[in-house]
Amino acid sequence: MENSTSLQDLSEEVRGGQTRAEDLMTSIYDRIESHDSVLNVYRSRLKRESALQKACAVDQRAASGEKLGPLAGIPVSIKDNICIRDPELNGGCASKILDEYPSPYDAHVVEKLKAADAIIIGKTNMDEFAMGSSTENSAYGPTLNPWDHGRVPGGSSGGGAVSVASGMALLALGSDTGGSVRQPASMCGVTGVKPSYGTVSRYGLVAYGSSLDQIGCLAKSADDCSYALEVIQGHDPRDSTSSKETLLESHGDSEIRGRRFCLPEAYLDPELVDAEVIETIREAESVLLKEGAVIEKRSLDFLSYVIP
Repeated sequence: MENSTSLQDLSEEVRGGQTRAEDLMTSIYDRIESHDSVLNVYRSRLKRESALQKACAVDQRAASGEKLGPLAGIPVSIKDNICIRDPELNGGCASKILDEYPSPYDAHVVEKLKAADAIIIGKTNMDEFAMGSSTENSAYGPTLNPWDHGRVPGGSSGGGAVSVASGMALLALGSDTGGSVRQPASMCGVTGVKPSYGTVSRYGLVAYGSSLDQIGCLAKSADDCSYALEVIQGHDPRDSTSSKETLLESHGDSEIRGRRFCLPEAYLDPELVDAEVIETIREAESVLLKEGAVIEKRSLDFLSYVIP
């Protein structure tokens, strides 16, 4: 499904009645029913009828003039290691150990999504217990890269990346310990963001490395990720590492002039990094400099030990 409209604009259209949440959901489920049997994105998902009922309920509330949330009617997928209390979405972590496990509660991010009137349609495939980087290590079979079925989509949030890239969701939540949102996003041609630690509550996320885990977003653009992160961020007393500060500024065009960015010089070493990656980093550096940012070069001599 080709859809260049931002999440913010789509949700505004749903709230204003210009776009029907039912139509959005129909498009998403048409894609799911056409492609998921091959790509293996969803570990579990709502029945079509259930999803359409939720979408129609949003439309009815919009028509009645009720004030709706910032993600009203947006179909969202969540990684299988994020808890949600829904009998149609049992199980977890792409493991047979938790097959049909009914979560007794919603993760904090799920509470946030529901409060924003998003519609969570399913839980996406992943490397079992997030221990992998290709989404090949799931008890429910591998997820395929939508652009080339002979290649992996990355992981461990590969199902989420593919759900967005293939039009089976407009937004996905994944978890990132050491690249598990950013790497599959890159491999599938979408945008993935790991927020600063403490920005998003880990309550309801099955831990892998508690001092590193963060829930992040996968979407078609950085703008969409920023918009979604503004919804799911915030302090949660159930997570002792949750920041009490608002770490993400208001979504939109922020002033960059005078801000400092660190560029580790080791990332530009042609013996360690592909030429295309270096070129992309240089392009980003150029854009930031034109906007008045300050780029500070730093040496990380240990990088050769962490890149095989």
